[in-house]
Amino acid sequence: MKTIYFVRHAEAEKNAGKIWTDDSVGLTKKGLKQAHILASRCKKIPIDIIISSTAERALETADIIKDAVLKPLVQSDLLVERKWPSEQTNLAKDDPKSLEIQKVISDSFCDPTFRHSDEETFPDLKARVEKIMALFEGMKEENILAVTHGFVLRMIVAHVVMGKGLTAQECDQFVDKFHTKNTGLTIVHHGKTKKMTDWHLSLWNDCSHLDDQEFSAM
Repeated sequence: MKTIYFVRHAEAEKNAGKIWTDDSVGLTKKGLKQAHILASRCKKIPIDIIISSTAERALETADIIKDAVLKPLVQSDLLVERKWPSEQTNLAKDDPKSLEIQKVISDSFCDPTFRHSDEETFPDLKARVEKIMALFEGMKEENILAVTHGFVLRMIVAHVVMGKGLTAQECDQFVDKFHTKNTGLTIVHHGKTKKMTDWHLSLWNDCSHLDDQEFSAM
């Protein structure tokens, strides 16, 4: 049985700040604290290898975990967050142009013919998630910790639940209903179950390693 421990990176300026930054921006002070708390929890998890998104916020989170568990760390750009249009970068999140871009793309998520500019569409994301799962299936390690991002993680869970037949409409519901918190732990397995040999989910976005004050502030 193969087990993947998915982690959403700790809090970063990218998601906590007021500006749409690029992937070179790292963790906040709060995010560093979250990452160290998670790393302590990870000492109790049977990890063989860590694989991280190449975004700075994910790598900082992964490095802190690596120092705690003393396991090798590799990088993969397959695990980066969903790409949004380049023209959003450096815009304020409440800028009318930014809000309009978000709305148009969100409203058109289920339209396979729509593309605003250079963003990732549902077909793009679905193809990438299938590559992610194939990557894990092909790895020799049985216990893998993967540091990734909120949107892509929800896409992965949608794929685990619905399989390769996942539709845009189904995915849209998963993205809308399955919210993620920073350093939340999600566990999926690949192997034989009572019904089939496939992926299945055993834990979603568990943040029990964070204390009450930390959790309520997120």
